[in-house]
Parts: sequence; C-alpha cells; structure tokens
Amino acid sequence: MDIHIRMATIDDAELLSDLSRRSFYEAFHEQNTKENMAEFLSMNFTLEGTMDELENGMNTFFLAYYRGEASGYINLRVCDKLDKHPEVDPILLSRIYVLDKFIGKGVGKALMQQCIKVAWDRNKDAICLGVWEHNPRAINFYTSWGFEKIDEEVFVLGSDVQTDWVMLKRL
Repeated sequence: MDIHIRMATIDDAELLSDLSRRSFYEAFHEQNTKENMAEFLSMNFTLEGTMDELENGMNTFFLAYYRGEASGYINLRVCDKLDKHPEVDPILLSRIYVLDKFIGKGVGKALMQQCIKVAWDRNKDAICLGVWEHNPRAINFYTSWGFEKIDEEVFVLGSDVQTDWVMLKRL
C-alpha cells in the first residue's frame, strides 16, 4: 500500500511543524509577498505552537505517508455551531495540506477519507472548512467531495486581509 495515515503525537511536533511550513509555503508563496509569507509562517507554524496544538485537546492531527515519506497532514478541530446553520454539528477541517510532489498520488483523497471517518466516529453530521477564495485547485477538490460554500470570513496573512470561503459538507 502506497499511502499510510496515522494519528500524530507530541513526538511528531517537529515533523508536523516542518510539514506545515513547507506545504503552506508551496501552496501560497506565488500569490503573496515574501514579507507576508515570512510573517505568517513565523507566527503560525513554530515548533512551540505546534506542540501547543498537539497537547490542547481541541486538535487532532493525522500524518500521511506516501511510500514511507511524510507527504501531508490534516488538522481536525472542535467546532462551534455555525451561526447560519445551527442545525448541524460539524467538525472543523482546520488544515489539509499535501506537499507539491505528492499531489495527484491520492494523498489528499486518503486524508479526506480519514477526515470523514473521524467525523462519523465522533457522531458529527457535517464537516466545515475555510478556503481562500483565490485557491481554485482546493475549491475544486472540496467541491468534488460535496462541500458547498455557505459563507465568507476574513483571513489575515501578514498584513494582507483576504477572504476565505466557508464550505460545508453534510454527512
């Protein structure tokens, strides 16, 4: 089997922090300034911050390996009820990232399948996420899994105020 998914532990903090920085940079460096990227990465994907996320009980991380090499990850987070959809009890897919060299190899699919499994196991009836409005590859991926745009929210990258789409998939 080419793809293996496992839950991350505190022992994976350094790997997870590195994967977070690398995958976020690969996904967004061409559309954002060096300064904004550097500021965002230094504030959001530190080893200490990753350790806090792994230990705080609000996050669950899973690592993906393609032929034994770390290739991507997801972060599932406890989610409050949605203002515009109070009838659903979602889990938040806070992050799903795959390194560029593994895109198209089924890693994203395996991570999304893991997300759906966890949501079912936790008796959630939906998955919600935020995606940058100028990220058509991700939007197409989410749409293919049945996610629909339900709202918009502000996302700040460095000093750049951006718009994320809030998307929802009912289970």
